[in-house]
Amino acid sequence: MSANVHPLGRKLETFSYDDKIVRYFVIATVIWGAVAMLLGITIAFQMAEYRLNLGLPWTTFGRLRPLHTNAAIFAFCGNAIFAGIYYSTQRLLKARLYNDFLSKVHFWGWQLIIVLAAITLPLGLTSGKEYAELEWPIDILITVIWVAFAVNFFGTIIKRRERHIYVAIWFYIATIVTVAVLHIVNSLAIPVSITKSYSMYSGVQDALVQWWYGHNAVAFFLTTPFLGLMYYFIPKAANRPVYSYRLSIIHFWSLVFIYIWAGPHHLLYSTLPEWAQTLGMAFSVALWMPSWGGMINGLMTLRGVWHKVRTEPTLRFMATALTFYGMSTFEGPLLSIKSVNAIAHFTDWIPGHVHSGTIGWNYMITAGILYYLVSKLWNAEIYSKKIANIQFWAATIGLVLYIISMWVAGITQSLMWRAIDETGKLVYPNFIETVVRIVPMYWVRAIGGTLVFLSFLLMAYNLYKTAKNGKGVTDETFEAYALDESSVEKDASQHRKLEGMPTLFAVLSLIAILIGSAIEIVPSILSHQYIEKMDEVRPYSSLELIGRDVYVREGCYLCHSQTVRPMAHEVLRYGKASEAAEFVYDHPFQWGSKRTGPDLARVGGKYSNLWHYRHFAKPQEVTAGSIMPRYSWLFENKIDFNSIPKKMSVMKMLGVPYSKEEIDSGIKDAKLQAQEITEDLSKTGSISPEMQNKEVIALIAYIQRIGIDYGSIEEPLEEDE
Repeated sequence: MSANVHPLGRKLETFSYDDKIVRYFVIATVIWGAVAMLLGITIAFQMAEYRLNLGLPWTTFGRLRPLHTNAAIFAFCGNAIFAGIYYSTQRLLKARLYNDFLSKVHFWGWQLIIVLAAITLPLGLTSGKEYAELEWPIDILITVIWVAFAVNFFGTIIKRRERHIYVAIWFYIATIVTVAVLHIVNSLAIPVSITKSYSMYSGVQDALVQWWYGHNAVAFFLTTPFLGLMYYFIPKAANRPVYSYRLSIIHFWSLVFIYIWAGPHHLLYSTLPEWAQTLGMAFSVALWMPSWGGMINGLMTLRGVWHKVRTEPTLRFMATALTFYGMSTFEGPLLSIKSVNAIAHFTDWIPGHVHSGTIGWNYMITAGILYYLVSKLWNAEIYSKKIANIQFWAATIGLVLYIISMWVAGITQSLMWRAIDETGKLVYPNFIETVVRIVPMYWVRAIGGTLVFLSFLLMAYNLYKTAKNGKGVTDETFEAYALDESSVEKDASQHRKLEGMPTLFAVLSLIAILIGSAIEIVPSILSHQYIEKMDEVRPYSSLELIGRDVYVREGCYLCHSQTVRPMAHEVLRYGKASEAAEFVYDHPFQWGSKRTGPDLARVGGKYSNLWHYRHFAKPQEVTAGSIMPRYSWLFENKIDFNSIPKKMSVMKMLGVPYSKEEIDSGIKDAKLQAQEITEDLSKTGSISPEMQNKEVIALIAYIQRIGIDYGSIEEPLEEDE
């Protein structure tokens, strides 16, 4: 420390920033970003051509899609967030990160989580909850690493030499606090083994908790931290102050308070209580205002430097990101309106909307931040603005192709599903008619995604050359006066004073997100006491429980829903509308969020065992035009009968009414049911008795059970998929 003293007694201190850890996160961002996008175009082409699933268990769409989303959200965006937060926080607080060891634990621990996800998800080790598929040991590791991140971040705030925490820090605080709450609550489960667990929630409750988490993972992992980065990097890159301090206050508090309520809009027209659906829709529509407040604040910060936007890659990507952020945050509330949601939900319109945000907002702003960071951290000018320009147009054109193709596909799907003729019958009774019609749009999406991927590779090359041409990397030293905790600004506004009290700020942020969470989640979790029980709804048999686990493992819920909405065309196509009591034994729920294939809520008994057997082996021979992959390994993998007692015991702990006798005889009962199914198959096809020990038999048992307790079994108009 220097011996210099401030006139008011504050010491002048010498310090340096830990930019080495920022460089690590930058490099990881680029590497995992390329992996995430490669996985994205892989599954996009698989949707257009089923043979690209390659006939291997670990390369199917159902297993790679969760890997893609986890890689995009937590590997690519996660590392970008940490790089940006660690770089900006040190400079905004004039303090080195709290603990170098915690920084290393954070970095390497996060990379370990990603590697574990890359190993376990293709192996089918999944909880079956979208965006939260990782099993319980990894969930615990995530919690530990997140705590390390939080301690490092808040410890840096304690060490700060700036009294007031800048607006970017507000968003970082909200992110850290809220993600912790979301992850812990949604991940509660009871382990069966080191690789298997069952959600503590079931049916309607599990659906609400999952989409409270799922929507707010978008809100507080893909939105608030990037808004914080926007508030730091745009003013820095433009060399201008934020347009409006007041607007940033309104933007922050309204966004944090409103966003947390919006999750139920994913469950409109479901068996979720009507009040919760309406509440979610209302707050989703209200969310448009604070979202656009942030967009306006960012874009207006660029006033006076628009000429630089055309020439400087950092500003160009950031301005484009804000534009797409505005578009997607207008489309989101629009899709939350019930009448629009009735058209869009379960269709390809939703992936189009999601990617307009993740590519248009997250990738674009990350590109701008990376160009800024690499230039600063490696002390070099951007290698080629021409390459950056080509990257920009490739990414933009690719994204536009993606969005438009998914809009067209989604609206086409919905109109065909809903079409009813003058006699009250479905115009397109066979689901496969819709699939065949939209396959060309899948090819357009795949081409658009490829352009985005190629643009990312161009950026990676440009960043590599920039770093390589760097003039040397050294840790600079800085000087700043120590913080005087006793000084108070008498004439400051109340919010300005609050900015000098980060602990209180964090507590108020926590309260803001807990209000909506408690009002929506608590009554819904308790509502299982009020769900009218149905004697017809029975727990799954031991074999059906095994089959359900196979269904979840293969990611079938990613293409098939299991809930019939109370709409005329859905009742005509699938049968009776679903009721909450049907799902009381479903841990986790399986309502799904996309119908690439038809809903399965009433599929039990609709087709013969042989139909399903052939369908899993060679779908295209059963349904011409099907894009479903073949599941040949199900005919080779043996049923794990020994796991049955433990699984049933855990289910009993969760409230499923298995008796001790049923658990004790679980293995015997499963083998008997498997034998019965195999004998039935042998009557109509040349099926070997040895098949009774194969996983396909367990899966058939589960499929044949779905919906038969409550839904009537009707003869299909035609054997379709």
